[in-house]
Amino acid sequence: MKVILLDNIKGVGKKDEVINAADGYARNYLFPKKLAVEANAENMSKLNNKKESASYKKDVERQSAEEMAKKLKGIMLKIKVKAGENGKIFGGVTAKEISENLKSQYKFDIDKKKVELKETIKTLGEFNVPIKLFEGVIANLKVEVIG
Repeated sequence: MKVILLDNIKGVGKKDEVINAADGYARNYLFPKKLAVEANAENMSKLNNKKESASYKKDVERQSAEEMAKKLKGIMLKIKVKAGENGKIFGGVTAKEISENLKSQYKFDIDKKKVELKETIKTLGEFNVPIKLFEGVIANLKVEVIG
């Protein structure tokens, strides 16, 4: 019997996947526990509509991420910090500080988890910081740390 899974089931399949299940397994386990529905024409059309809307939503998010990447490309973010001799910074510039400065200076609300800083910036100067906006969309932000 063909069924559409409504949830991830270990050893069986993932959510929204169409699988062949034994009749007894489907009727006695999957249907009563609301883990699957029968793969009839109505349910298949619902599944296809759901997949199309998810695909459209993903495309819209990708486009907005690409626009944001273009805007971030032309920005030079300046961060003022306390520094000692030889250009050493007290503490360091973290992803959180970069995110907060982007929000306060340019009104870009970017989560600190998207800022891919390998390690905190501990010296004065210019740095290229990659920001992962979406799958496959990475913007390079120029950050200037000044004392």
